[in-house]
Amino acid sequence: VIDNVPLVAAAMGMYDLSIIPTDSQFWDLIAFCAGTGGSLLVIGSASGIAFMGMENISFLWYLKKIAPGAAMGYVAGIITLLVQTKLGF
Repeated sequence: VIDNVPLVAAAMGMYDLSIIPTDSQFWDLIAFCAGTGGSLLVIGSASGIAFMGMENISFLWYLKKIAPGAAMGYVAGIITLLVQTKLGF
């Protein structure tokens, strides 16, 4: 499993920081996607694994009951970031 910190570091290595500065909206989107996307699946974070163990739930239960709402929230967050960018926030 690849953690979100190495993914962001890899993205920073892929793009020229003189062309896309670190304070641009592009990096806001990368940070949102890496931080939230990695936790979208319960197995994407240590807290998710702990939750599965403590509550004795299966991965399939999570996919059926929780993942659809989490995915909608993820998409809503991306849309919000894009709208904020268009409005100049």
